[in-house]
Amino acid sequence: MLSPKIRQTRRARSKSMVMGEGIGGGLRVCSPSVQEGALKAGWLRKQRSIMKNWQLRWFVLRADLLYFYKDQEETKPQGCVRLQGCLVREQASNQDEAGRHLFEILPGGGEKEREKEREKEKEKEKERSSVSHESLLLMAASQSEMEEWVRALQRAIWGPLGGGVFGRRLEETMECERGQGVCVRLAPLLVEQCVCFIRQRGLQEEGLFRMPGQANLVKQLQDAFDHGDKPQFDSTTDVHTVASLLKLYLRELPEPVIPFSKYQDFISCAQLLLKDQEAGLLELGNQVKTLPQANYNLLKYICTFLDEVQSYSEKNKMGVQNRVCLCVCVCVCVCVCVPG
Repeated sequence: MLSPKIRQTRRARSKSMVMGEGIGGGLRVCSPSVQEGALKAGWLRKQRSIMKNWQLRWFVLRADLLYFYKDQEETKPQGCVRLQGCLVREQASNQDEAGRHLFEILPGGGEKEREKEREKEKEKEKERSSVSHESLLLMAASQSEMEEWVRALQRAIWGPLGGGVFGRRLEETMECERGQGVCVRLAPLLVEQCVCFIRQRGLQEEGLFRMPGQANLVKQLQDAFDHGDKPQFDSTTDVHTVASLLKLYLRELPEPVIPFSKYQDFISCAQLLLKDQEAGLLELGNQVKTLPQANYNLLKYICTFLDEVQSYSEKNKMGVQNRVCLCVCVCVCVCVCVPG
């Protein structure tokens, strides 16, 4: 019979922790040298290559290197995986693995495996059996935790190559695109591509930004952009799917277009506008000017586009009220409807 203290510690070890969150179960925070520069850290189970049993280890992601330690207190890693050129993919559980949240890192040969993913091979079990013994099979405590790790690893792999855009800081995306020779833009390439397509084919589409797109296609496009591809939209592409992709990108920004630190200031502007429109607009303009340049540019770009969408409200039914709701939902920013 395990003591209550041991059971509590094991429960705490089973949970993955994003850096900065509290740690329960009496465990101590890992040393600063281990935490320093970490993009993500947490408990995962890794499958041993020979015995095929599972080991609980503390994983730390720094740049394109994934370290794993015996526990949080260790300063010397037991191993390290260089992610450059690797492929990360979720694993479908079989009957013996029900309830397990598995994902895999395939070192080297990433392009070959990526081609297989594009072709969507149906025989997943055969594909799994052909994976090199050097691949690393990991298990998270929950589906959401697994998805967070997969996203973080994909950003580490594809970010330097122009991918990994979902869940990436806006400033980093803009800096990366400038470093790749992309001309100066107000918004990330993904945002501009979605907006341009909607301008050409969807401004008069009823239910625009309110009707959901095809979830499987949204996921495929998201994965393509995260893998550094630049998928093109054509006449067969569903407008609502592109609109859903745009909303998804904005929702997954680590920090909203209007940063958390400025949220209360913009709330105060909204309250002032209700009392004194002239003073409120003046203060709103002042607050907008204090935003980081990348945030200011994207906010301006989105608001200009939504104003264009609203001008077709008789066709797309996007009235002022719907436009305000859209801004609040996807930008997590404060939009005010000025009377008249």
